Amino acid sequence: MVERYFKLKENNTTIKTEVVAGLTTFMTMAYILIVNPSILSAAGMDQGAVFTATALSAVVATMLMGVYAKLPFAQAPGMGLNAFFAYTVVLGMGYTFEFALTAVLLEGIIFILLTAFNVREAIVDAIPDNIKKAISVGIGLFIALVGLEGAGIVVHPEDGSTILALGNILAGPGLLAIIGLVITSILLVRNVKGALFIGMLLTAAVGIPMGVISLPTQILSMPPSLAPTFLKFEWHNIFSIDMVIVLFTLLFMDMFDTIGTLVGVATKAKMLDENGKVPNIKKALFADAVGTTVGACLGTSTVSTFVESASGVAEGGRTGLTAVTTSIMFAIALFFAPVFGVITSAVTAAVLILVGLFMMEPIKEINLEDFTEAIPAFLTILMMPFAYSISDGIVFGVVSYIILKLASGRYKEINFVTYIVGFIFILKFFIH
Repeated sequence: MVERYFKLKENNTTIKTEVVAGLTTFMTMAYILIVNPSILSAAGMDQGAVFTATALSAVVATMLMGVYAKLPFAQAPGMGLNAFFAYTVVLGMGYTFEFALTAVLLEGIIFILLTAFNVREAIVDAIPDNIKKAISVGIGLFIALVGLEGAGIVVHPEDGSTILALGNILAGPGLLAIIGLVITSILLVRNVKGALFIGMLLTAAVGIPMGVISLPTQILSMPPSLAPTFLKFEWHNIFSIDMVIVLFTLLFMDMFDTIGTLVGVATKAKMLDENGKVPNIKKALFADAVGTTVGACLGTSTVSTFVESASGVAEGGRTGLTAVTTSIMFAIALFFAPVFGVITSAVTAAVLILVGLFMMEPIKEINLEDFTEAIPAFLTILMMPFAYSISDGIVFGVVSYIILKLASGRYKEINFVTYIVGFIFILKFFIH
């Protein structure tokens, strides 16, 4: 039944491969169960309730992605989006977290409508092929930087002498991450099945005697109550200018982060069809929209497709069974909250760095001889890690693509929807 439903043979995969891929994806993104409550607590939200909301929203959205869209992508409250929620809307603009949750709810509802009318699907199709390939490469560099920075291998010097510098790799998390990189790399070159997942387990084991990883004193616990955040909306400010600005920013960040992740990871997995389209993209975008709506009701920031899904794809995940496995793991995680302190950034760093390598593969297919194609692709790749934003990378790529095609008199090569997307990108900077 599982074989037939997910078409495993047709996708050249097995139940074992899909399950390992799902576990790997979960391990690389499980940090969100700790980080999201920590960030949203700065907005005055109950940390325990946000933990439960984070896990449940990931369960619903990822299960929908697996069973409905049948794609190997996982979803949870997105990084960047949660920071905007807490530090900009609540602490910066002075609104309540209820106001911010209302904005997230409206965003989810708008996304459902946009998906139903194929607007988001049209935007995905409007991205030129070379930029789609560049998105995969850019995400590779972005995710590698996330791994390096999270483990302290690269740091931001406090004296401001350089933008980035080498951190302490002779002790602590930095050393453990380097050891993990060596272990996982050896497993890969030896063609060990499940190398990324096994690498994380071995790295965590090494981290215990090093004192970097602390074993939890408690294993099982009941999920904290959702009561402090469940359906906590505030309606009296929904027609304010600030709500429009907040809503537009959330829509923009989520739409293009999600589109970038779906296109980039699907490109790496060679899942694009003969027309360069992501299969079941409308269903995938619907899962994302429903996840955001449900997440707002539960009490968390915008749910988005996670770039760490690339780690599961790198392990061979090709169908919705990968996502279903990840969803089940988030459900189990509800009862094992104390354990997730073990899965630190030092443990996942090696996987994220190596997945960055895997994501680089489509660069071989980018046309670097035609500068109207090469420059937009290069800017897409460049800006994702350096602007620390997938969506900003897409902005630079698409806008430069339009400008260069027009300047060279090759305007007929531009899709009409691409013009609209480019205009929205430019508008975003003025509104933001």
